[in-house]
This record gives sequence, structure tokens and C-alpha cells, in this order.
Amino acid sequence: MSPITIPYHILIPVIICIVGLIMILAKRKKIFRKNKRRLLWISLTVFLLAYLSVVGSALYDDIYAQWNLNSYDLNKDGFFSGNEINEKQSQAMAKLTNDIGRNLSFITGIIFGLPFMILTYIGGLILTKRKKNYTQQRL
Repeated sequence: MSPITIPYHILIPVIICIVGLIMILAKRKKIFRKNKRRLLWISLTVFLLAYLSVVGSALYDDIYAQWNLNSYDLNKDGFFSGNEINEKQSQAMAKLTNDIGRNLSFITGIIFGLPFMILTYIGGLILTKRKKNYTQQRL
């Protein structure tokens, strides 16, 4: 049985996202006080959440694939031989080794998160402008 290794190119972005979200959460009163910057921070929070969902799920899938493959190593020697090699073990090995999607998840997360961030920012600008126009009309 080989030990489960955590890929650092996936772990480091996950840690950065979690630290960033914790920092935003801890300083939210100071950050969200200013109206113009508030929208930027909300958009950044949406980006970090989207990015974390993509990269975090890739990290989880990688760890699970390693754990699943290790469950087929019956004599716990780290090698597959004899009756350990079967169809399910081959499928588990293929899921672990065909990992281009998991390895590129830190790039995919950016591609996935940026549209959410941009839409949040533009939507916030539109809502802010409408609210300002509405309050000016009432006066």
C-alpha cells in the first residue's frame, strides 16, 4: 500500500483561497464600509468561492482516487500482483492515472471563476446605478 500523497500544485491554491476567504470574513466590517470598494470585495469573494469549489473538488477527487486504488492492494506491499489485478482495480488505476483534469484544475478554476466575478461586479454596478436613480427620482 503506497501512502496517499497530496499534490502541492492543487493544495497551495486551496490554502490560498481559504486564507483569503478567512481574511475577508475577519475584516468584513472594515472592507465593506466603503461603497465603491464594497462591490470589488464582493466580486473577489465570489471568485474565491468559485475557484475553491473547482480546485477543492479536484483535490478531493485526487485523494479519493488514491485511497480507492490502495483498497485493492490486498497484501499492503505497494504493488499489484496475482489476484489483486482485476477489472475494478484496473478501473481505479485508470481513474488515478488519467488525471489531466485534476492537474489543470488550478487553471480551470480561474477560467470558471472569472465570469462569475465579472458578472457579479457588473450586476452590482447596474443595481447600484438603478438604486441611485430611484432615490434621486423620489426626492
